[in-house]
Amino acid sequence: MISSQVLQTAIDELKEITRVDLWIMDLEGHTLLSTFTDENIPADAVKLFADSVADSQVIQGYHFFKILDDKSLEYVLVSKGSGEDAYMIGRVAVSEIQNLLAAYKERVDKNNFIQNLLLDNMLLVDIYNRAKKLHIEVEAPRVVFIIETRREKDNIAMETLKTLFASRTGDYITAVDEKSIILVREVEENESYGDLEAAAQMMRDMLNSEAMSAVHISYGTIVEQINQVSKSYKEAKMALDVGKIFYSEKDIIAYNTLGIGRLIYQLPVQLCEMFMKEVFGENLPDTFDDETLVTISKFFENNLNVSETARQLYVHRNTLVYRLEKLQRSTGLDIRVFDDALTFKIALMVVSYMNYMKNQEY
Repeated sequence: MISSQVLQTAIDELKEITRVDLWIMDLEGHTLLSTFTDENIPADAVKLFADSVADSQVIQGYHFFKILDDKSLEYVLVSKGSGEDAYMIGRVAVSEIQNLLAAYKERVDKNNFIQNLLLDNMLLVDIYNRAKKLHIEVEAPRVVFIIETRREKDNIAMETLKTLFASRTGDYITAVDEKSIILVREVEENESYGDLEAAAQMMRDMLNSEAMSAVHISYGTIVEQINQVSKSYKEAKMALDVGKIFYSEKDIIAYNTLGIGRLIYQLPVQLCEMFMKEVFGENLPDTFDDETLVTISKFFENNLNVSETARQLYVHRNTLVYRLEKLQRSTGLDIRVFDDALTFKIALMVVSYMNYMKNQEY
């Protein structure tokens, strides 16, 4: 149902302009909203009017009007007075409220449609039929963003995003769970993935400053047809999960930048365990001490450059070489050699994935 605040604002504004008091009643004669609280409308008169065939009627010095929602009687509106002014103001109020109900219903219908579209809950023929009825373009290129907030049902973040994209009539903002906000964004003809990254950065900065909400943002690939929106959503969802496992330092992650992390994420855990035992036996990388892990990480960051790694670790070059040789003796892998470094890097990512999946079970 449309919010009481919206309807109250509508009749308050009309009262301020016209100086005519208005009431919105339910069909049993109870006052739902009014601009004048010290006067009661007879409930019997409201029920009598609601049961009649008349669209409007003057009863006991009040003008009564019927407010319809899709041809169904929803409310009774009452304007104070029996003259022409009260009649005209009542008709204007009825028209405005019925338009508000229609607009709200369309917005709700669109929101339900987008949610079912994202979750792949609709047949192809239904997608195109409903899109046509809701005046949603079916062939516009779109991409799905997922904005994950730390707080559940973060209404401030939701409203901030709606304000940010209010002028973009082809964009839709919704939610399908407690912690994520979803933006289905229409992509302009000249926009690239660089522009999408900039849009994600703008959302992050806006939410950090305006909504005081630290967020993680992911997005899928651009799709051309409306029935492919669920594909972009699934990609964005995978990007969010993969980003948490392998790229935890990033708060924005795109599906098309996941690289090998995307492949590892889709592997069965049993296969990962077999790979780790074949490469390391019982001496898994997550059992290494902090000094060894920092050395390995810094060595990879510097593209296997021994001198630069030693400089950044503030150790002598020979000390670093000693650490790498010690690692080679314990694992059988010399990460100064590209093939062994590649195997070790993949193994570290596999360990991160296995630990993530283990934590998901608890």
